[in-house]
Amino acid sequence: MSLTPDPVALPLDHLALRGRDEDVALVLRGESLSWKDLRSRIATLAGWLAEHVPQKGARVASWAAKGELTCLLPLAAARAGLVHVPINPLLKRAQVKHILGDCGASMLIATKARLSSLEAGDSGADRAVIEEKEALEAAAVLGAALEPSTASPDDLAAILYTSGSTGSPKGVMLSHANLWLGAVSVAHYLGLKADDVTLAVLPLSFDYGQNQLFSSWYAGGSVVPLDYLTPRDVIKACSKHGITTLAAVPPLWLQLTEQEWPEEATSAMRRLTNSGGALTQGLVRDLRAIFPQARLFPMYGLTEAFRSTFLDPDLVDTHPTSMGTAIPFAEILVIDDAGNLSGPGEEGELVHCGPLVAGGYWQDAARTAERFRPAPAMSHYGGLAVWSGDRVRRDQDGLLYFVGRRDAMIKSAGNRISPQEVEEAAVASGFAEEAVALGVADERLGQAIHLIVRGSGDEEGLRSALKKELPNFMQPAVIRWVDAMPLNANGKIDRALLAAEAAS
Repeated sequence: MSLTPDPVALPLDHLALRGRDEDVALVLRGESLSWKDLRSRIATLAGWLAEHVPQKGARVASWAAKGELTCLLPLAAARAGLVHVPINPLLKRAQVKHILGDCGASMLIATKARLSSLEAGDSGADRAVIEEKEALEAAAVLGAALEPSTASPDDLAAILYTSGSTGSPKGVMLSHANLWLGAVSVAHYLGLKADDVTLAVLPLSFDYGQNQLFSSWYAGGSVVPLDYLTPRDVIKACSKHGITTLAAVPPLWLQLTEQEWPEEATSAMRRLTNSGGALTQGLVRDLRAIFPQARLFPMYGLTEAFRSTFLDPDLVDTHPTSMGTAIPFAEILVIDDAGNLSGPGEEGELVHCGPLVAGGYWQDAARTAERFRPAPAMSHYGGLAVWSGDRVRRDQDGLLYFVGRRDAMIKSAGNRISPQEVEEAAVASGFAEEAVALGVADERLGQAIHLIVRGSGDEEGLRSALKKELPNFMQPAVIRWVDAMPLNANGKIDRALLAAEAAS
């Protein structure tokens, strides 16, 4: 790999052209696909998609666990000139209905069990709905192989839905260039090679999860997708497949470090990557003990700009709380409240500029204008930048440090959770008149959801309703009932006071 990564972006489906025919590209539960197999199946799936969804730029949604469909569809949809919308398999009916309606998906491919959870009208009258197994079988028999795409790198390739601080999930628009250059950047700074084997444990509906595929395939390596039930499943997979690259979030790392790791599960490991929350010094110490030869890469990112920074593994022990420096193709500026570049040690907002910046939120001009604004005048790239809302500072050596968030987003177990979405579900249940959801520091989760409620006092009924409407990672750890919500001087609910009480 060159010292300077190539800044030229190609159509996303060209990632399927990177590996050698005979090498393994994808290890599925029942079979392994060589690069030749991968290319063939992507081509026929793309051909089948193009026949059934002929309108260029139409959205195709997937709602399934990790497997052949969810791994191949991002590239096959791109080759067919379509836009892939991966839906987190943990989401429930209400969120899926919103996503399908918001993106206007022309087709939904999902597992039989997930489709059966939808109610009449949820999938839309004009939307083609097909089971995952049927789609793969039809593509294998009926798909006319499509040649590699000639799409413009600026064309829309995917919409990834992420929780919004003001309620309903919002779709982040990612181009071929965003995804291609993200793969190039990560493969470069991680030093991925064709003999690397990545265990993909993170959801493929997340940018971090998708990049497990894309960066590995850019390097010509192979990927083992895994939907794990217990930490032992991860350890067994590492042993079985000789895993060299493992990505996780802090709550999973904590679970993994509490297990016994046999030598055959650790001996091949070359690198560990972390995002979705900061590593503690204790976690770093424990990971070092289990994987003494592996390089540890702490990273920071946001879906609107994919990934922003990483910390050089050589600096982890001496600067354990640092976010590091900008990844290739990212320009990271720290801007003070007056709009000027912050000096060393001064706090400011992290502003991400450059070709990794997404195209905004799908059909949401108001929320796009809040987060995507013109880059500061001192930016090398110019154009639109992502104003993250995260407060950081840069030290004399150029290393960045996280200070805090401006918005109310809750980060739990690596998930970004909208407080308003939890609150609206509580009120809609009929058991709550008012509700406030807060993130409270938690050793295992990063933040745990505390829900303060004025209402019936029927906790069992409320929890049952929330379990029906919200995914597991959005369930409150604590529900506290109050007779009245505290108000601030403006007559609004005093969230600061509730947060202080919850943290005490």
